[in-house]
This record gives sequence, C-alpha cells and structure tokens, in this order.
Amino acid sequence: MSMSDPLGDMLARIRNAQMRRMGKVQTPGSRLRAHVLDVLQSEGYIRGYSTTEYGNGRTEFEIELKYSDGAPVIREIERVSKPGRRVYARVDGMPRVANGLGIMIVSTPKGVMADHAAREAQVGGEVLCRVF
Repeated sequence: MSMSDPLGDMLARIRNAQMRRMGKVQTPGSRLRAHVLDVLQSEGYIRGYSTTEYGNGRTEFEIELKYSDGAPVIREIERVSKPGRRVYARVDGMPRVANGLGIMIVSTPKGVMADHAAREAQVGGEVLCRVF
C-alpha cells in the first residue's frame, strides 16, 4: 500500500519517538525527507541522521533525536501543507513561528530551507512544516 503523505509520516515518527524519550528513530528514505532533515540538523533540532542502503533504490534514515535537560529540543512539529490542502506563502507574507523562535521549513525554487533563509534569498514557496 502506498503512503499518501510520506513527510507527514516522518514528522509523526519523530513526534512519537520523542514522547517515548527514544534516542533514535527510523524512517524510510526519500530526497524530500533528506532535505527536511538537513534543515532540522542545521537549525539544531536534531543531532543528525544516517542513511542505510538496502538495494533496489530502497533507503532508510536513522534519525538521532536531541534532548536538553531530559526534555526534547523539538517542542512542536507539525505538517502545514498537506496533500489535500497545499499551503503556499510569498516572501513578504511568510508567517513567523513563536515570534521568530521557531522555524517554518519551506520548499522553494532554490531548494528546501528555513523561513529566515527564504526571506534572505527573497523567495517564497510551499510551507512544508512548522517547528518550535
């Protein structure tokens, strides 16, 4: 059975693993997921991730979650643009998360990036998820 929202599945796995205080979580691999994980790592929300190749083009990511004083660094992570309702934002209309303390991950023509990087590059795009 095919999955209708692979990115939403990855975010749910991260959220569920952090509720269980797990150190690592595994998710199927894709290029979009890899780009989102790169943004989460560069912004300091996860420790990192590793890729495992299984052949036939099938990969899996093992994500190392990050905690601070026993509490997860990611307080909230939710999908904004869903398969049934896509959400796009122009550069001047891009919302701020928690008054600039959180980030929006945006898919732009220049790649997947955080909202502050999209503002600097003067590009808008599809708002994938929101992290705080």
